[in-house]
Amino acid sequence: MSVTSADAGSGIIHLPLDGPPLAVGQDALDAIGAAWGSDASTIVVPVERLDARFFDLRTGVLSELTQKFVNYRIRLVVLGDVTAHTEASGAFRDYVRETNAGDQVWFVADEAELATRLGVDA
Repeated sequence: MSVTSADAGSGIIHLPLDGPPLAVGQDALDAIGAAWGSDASTIVVPVERLDARFFDLRTGVLSELTQKFVNYRIRLVVLGDVTAHTEASGAFRDYVRETNAGDQVWFVADEAELATRLGVDA
């Protein structure tokens, strides 16, 4: 699992835009291992790195992947535009709204929104 950046002391790692999609539980565990190896508590995953089935709640991919992050207490941040998916699925829209109200799984449009959520300067 390659990491584009791990800001020293920030506790945040960013997966690179290019790379294999996160599609199964082992992919989440690999990302969690990268987070632990960098002493990070947050991992930022570009929306493009998520398997297309992630956005269809009926497949179970979203719940399988996010549950791994929750179980290991690593915050998952999905970075990018998910508007097409929230417009296509009321269930996914509700999921995004509910998880964004919490602290474990976030969907943010860009780095500025992430910085705001983290309470830091962009």
